[in-house]
Amino acid sequence: YSSLDCLSLPAGDERERPHKCLDCGKSFIESSGLAKHQIIHTGEKSHKCLDCGKSFTQRSNLMAHQRIHTGDRPHKCLDCGKSFIQRSALVKHQVIHTGERPHKCLDCGKSFRHRSTLLKHQAIHTGEKSHKCLDCGKSFTQRSNLMAHRKIHTGDRPHKCLDCGKSFIQRSNLRKHQAIHRGERPHQCLDCEKTFIQRSTLLIHQAIHSGERPHKCLDCGKSFIRRSTLLIHQAVHTGERLHTCLICGKSFIRKSDLVKHQAIHTGERPHKCLDCEKSFVRRSNLLIHQAIHTGERPHKCLDCAKSFLRRSDLLSHQRIHTGERPYKCLICGKSFIQSSALVSHQKIHTGERPHKCLDCGKSFIRSSTLHIHQAIHTGEKVHKCLDCGKRFRDRSNFVDHQRIHTGERPHQCSDCGKSFIQRSSFLKHQAIHRRGRP
Repeated sequence: YSSLDCLSLPAGDERERPHKCLDCGKSFIESSGLAKHQIIHTGEKSHKCLDCGKSFTQRSNLMAHQRIHTGDRPHKCLDCGKSFIQRSALVKHQVIHTGERPHKCLDCGKSFRHRSTLLKHQAIHTGEKSHKCLDCGKSFTQRSNLMAHRKIHTGDRPHKCLDCGKSFIQRSNLRKHQAIHRGERPHQCLDCEKTFIQRSTLLIHQAIHSGERPHKCLDCGKSFIRRSTLLIHQAVHTGERLHTCLICGKSFIRKSDLVKHQAIHTGERPHKCLDCEKSFVRRSNLLIHQAIHTGERPHKCLDCAKSFLRRSDLLSHQRIHTGERPYKCLICGKSFIQSSALVSHQKIHTGERPHKCLDCGKSFIRSSTLHIHQAIHTGEKVHKCLDCGKRFRDRSNFVDHQRIHTGERPHQCSDCGKSFIQRSSFLKHQAIHRRGRP
């Protein structure tokens, strides 16, 4: 009886399990299964890789790991030719071709390819989070998620990319990253033919075509494509900031924001623009920046034809037309178009000014305001107009300047129809009409 046999057992398997673990009470069909399980409690890892020094609880896991170094992928899919290090990974992959989803949730009827995914999903209905972090008190539905989380506290990043040396907390993140080097994008959207590195990203993308937004916030009614985005959004209402920087104590709603923040302490900016050599903390910021050089603005507003670099910027802009302001301050009742604007506003009430200039000691509510301020000390003008070559310190001034070339005048007076390039000029103009009113 092997670990692979477990894959073929029906979900309701009721065979006798006489071998019981005295530590946690879990039972096993065979004594060998109990022996393997007990290593979880002892923490013993006796099988060591001579190439990288990583240790494993089981020899079979060491053998599978060594294929990372040798490049050996013996398990090949006969349908598409893709090869895998482990047979279990091949078995999981083959379900993509068959379309089979045998594991059904009895609570909501949703079906899954793998039993492990069903078990993860069921925790949504039960709300059970039995695995608790002793460092920060955060709880998880799965032990594997707790183990991955604990590496945030320990700083352990055991999974290293052999191509670029970047290290990751989870092996799954390393595998996703390696696809960047291979250029592999196997998951294609049948609606628009766009391809993706990960199937999960394809599923999220397909919601754009279907319009499906199944994850709804009970506080404000806003709906989201991804559950993870809903959880991040809910922190706006609760004020909860789970991700704390161990260096300065600052807390964040999102883990990605913490990672970005930590680069301030390390000074690391690994993503470099080949056009102007400017470097960025995140790859996403580099991609946004590169559009300055290419002039690409793929996201167009159907109401006013204005185009944007990012889809998120388009969605925020559209609220100008709809009048929607979903983010409300619980202290003063003021509402905002963007959650980031609410977060910045709340600092007015708390008095928090976390972004400090190292040159003069002046502090700011927002990091963007600090960056604008720092240009006073450096004299740097990073925003260059491709039409006339003029440079600007502030992006807002750069955007206003570009309208001279495009002829765009987005701020229109509803009283007389006159339009303006800058919002400040528009507000000054409106005062003329207000003076003539009782």
